[in-house]
Amino acid sequence: MTDSFTQLLQDKDVLLADGATGTNLFNMGLQSGDAPELWNTDEPQKIMALYQGSVNAGSDLFLTNSFGGTAARLKLHDAQTRVRELNRIAAELGREVVDKAGRKIAVAGSVGPTGEILQPVGELSHELAVEMFHEQADALKEGGADVLWLETISAPEEFRAAAEAFKLADMPWCGTMSFDTAGRTMMGVTSADLAKLVEEFDNAPLAFGANCGTGASDILRTVLGFVAQGTERPIISKGNAGIPKYVDGHIHYDGTPELMGEYAVMARDCGAKIIGGCCGTMPDHLRHMRDALDSRPRGERPTLDRIVEVLGPFTSASDGTGEDAAAGERRSRRGRRRG
Repeated sequence: MTDSFTQLLQDKDVLLADGATGTNLFNMGLQSGDAPELWNTDEPQKIMALYQGSVNAGSDLFLTNSFGGTAARLKLHDAQTRVRELNRIAAELGREVVDKAGRKIAVAGSVGPTGEILQPVGELSHELAVEMFHEQADALKEGGADVLWLETISAPEEFRAAAEAFKLADMPWCGTMSFDTAGRTMMGVTSADLAKLVEEFDNAPLAFGANCGTGASDILRTVLGFVAQGTERPIISKGNAGIPKYVDGHIHYDGTPELMGEYAVMARDCGAKIIGGCCGTMPDHLRHMRDALDSRPRGERPTLDRIVEVLGPFTSASDGTGEDAAAGERRSRRGRRRG
């Protein structure tokens, strides 16, 4: 572990994160239903190519191929005994890429949800969730991750369990939730709720925010929701490359590289410090995001109307925090422009 991520946060005005893991690996031949984490040992050159694609596009950090690296997720593939091996190698491959890059880049150890629902709603106990996250965190630390990166979480209980595990692993971390249900997470968390939650921990995340969700417009509305809480903590925005559509039996994201460049600039102007892409985001999208961030000066904070004008309509009437629904509905009916 190094302090590369902390130094990057201090030294740079805005950080460009990476793009999609799944989308890129499917393009390399990963089959639906396969565990991407198994490629860390079975196809290491392809995982390094995934990381290298982000580096070549100008990313300041990339996430390891370990999103489903808890025992709960790997059990679906009879690989629950390989947590340490698969996560450690995910980070080691990242270190190998970074060590040859010739510039400072952070390796972020991706930690996704367990796929289970925690008590009292579900059956997973807090203690077991902490144990699973701790096992994964220790392995990513052993492999050389600079920072742990909790992502796509929907329940505050799971967020808390991961935070406790990361403290046990003595690792700095960042955390994002997916606001994909009318401006809330699947378990009802709002942007305001998350902004308050991250301040509860004595090992608070270095940065927090949103990833995945729906379209680029929606995630920027969520970023504005974080900003409205007066947080001074760096905000993360990792939005999908447009809206998913089925084309010839496959999911295709309609966001062009040009649109993602616009998204990156608007995310920065909304208040995000770390900006990247999620589902559908390819190296070409990242290159346009890098160019846009480097070539365009900061502007005023965009209004909701301006976000709709540039990136397209919101998928829900409000962000779930009490915004006037009628106004949101008027905005969502406006024509979209997606390049």
